[in-house]
Amino acid sequence: MVAQYTTLEIERRGQADWVSLNRPDSLNAMNSAMVAELQRYFAGLEHDRAVRVVVLRGRGRSFCAGLDLKEIGPRLEGMDNAAVWAEQRALSRMIVAMRRCPQPIVCLLHGSASGGGFALALASDIRLATPDARMNAAFIQVGLSGCDVGVSYHLPRLVGSSVAAELLMTGRFLGAARARELGLISELHAPEAMDAAAATLVGELLRAGPLALELTKQGLAAAQDADSLEAAVEIEDRQQSMLAAGDEFRSRIRAFLAKIAGR
Repeated sequence: MVAQYTTLEIERRGQADWVSLNRPDSLNAMNSAMVAELQRYFAGLEHDRAVRVVVLRGRGRSFCAGLDLKEIGPRLEGMDNAAVWAEQRALSRMIVAMRRCPQPIVCLLHGSASGGGFALALASDIRLATPDARMNAAFIQVGLSGCDVGVSYHLPRLVGSSVAAELLMTGRFLGAARARELGLISELHAPEAMDAAAATLVGELLRAGPLALELTKQGLAAAQDADSLEAAVEIEDRQQSMLAAGDEFRSRIRAFLAKIAGR
């Protein structure tokens, strides 16, 4: 049974969850309730094997306008360092939970993905976008460091250090076309075609064996942080040896060989 949320809308389609940020009147800006619910949802996926893929999207005109400064800004006025630290850690735990969950996350971007919304997109595994999508690390524009909620970790690895420095130090927007050229976005689709494109991608992801898909997400993350080729290969060798000894790999090989023999 899918849990109930106040700021998220979750639709279970077979083995995939379609998660919609559901504050459209605020451009899905993240208030404290949404931050807590996103963290709770993604943390819960670590032990939920009924869900194998997550699609993350936003209702209304934009994916996510970042933090809801109308709610959070005034509250920060009266906080001491310890209280501000607790707020910051709630945000960062949300991003860490996204990376820890074993399910691949497909992010559907449209309109603006600013600040924390940009962080949600970067913490996803695959990003699709509409031509009107635009992203920025808005933190520096409100007097904060451009390095926030995992963006300084993910962005250089995705687009390189020069582009990352440009975006983090200026807060300028990155349009969908340039993001596609940089490899930050996998595909561009018209708004009316986005759900169908995402459903096709989800279907392709679900063709993989459950453990194979989970270990591929884990292996990509580990290789990204590996110190050398040798370290990455060590991880790959362990994963492949584990899977090659399993029933699913062997049954798929038998089916493949039988198909070849029957041609």
